[in-house]
Amino acid sequence: MNNEILLKNLRCIPDFPKKGINFRDVTTLFKNAECMQIMLDELYELYKDKGITKIVGVESRGFVMAAALAGRLGCGVVLARKPGKLPATVIKESFTKEYGVDIVEMHIDSINENDVVLIHDDLLATGGTALATYKLVKNFNPKNIYMNFIIEIRDEGLHGRDLFEGLVDVTTLMVV
Repeated sequence: MNNEILLKNLRCIPDFPKKGINFRDVTTLFKNAECMQIMLDELYELYKDKGITKIVGVESRGFVMAAALAGRLGCGVVLARKPGKLPATVIKESFTKEYGVDIVEMHIDSINENDVVLIHDDLLATGGTALATYKLVKNFNPKNIYMNFIIEIRDEGLHGRDLFEGLVDVTTLMVV
């Protein structure tokens, strides 16, 4: 989709959080009302006819559009969080990052087999967090799963999308 207004308002911060990484900062899109409306409209058009019953927002930037879209679609929001942030009983999935192992958790009563789930996060790069979240959601045996990201990074040799080939439909609003 690569909307020019979104691309123009996306802030890039070189060498953050470490040298060699060109960080895409979606907070500049969130603070701009026009960008928020564009993203929400595009997401709604992608998912309005999919029967989505739950949107899993991935910590923490994934929460923003997950909640906005859930309001538009009339569905629920589930949080996929870092360890120790959810108060009730959780299931968890660990994954390897370039600097170690991390974990994503969800409440055990988040999703059921009648749900159609959209997993949403701000960014798809290596795909580690997204794959762990996908595996968590799969544990609930929902009717169907979709995945969406605001940005997919390909220009730095990253191929996170490849992890989902043949598993799940993945859409992005921008590819950089």
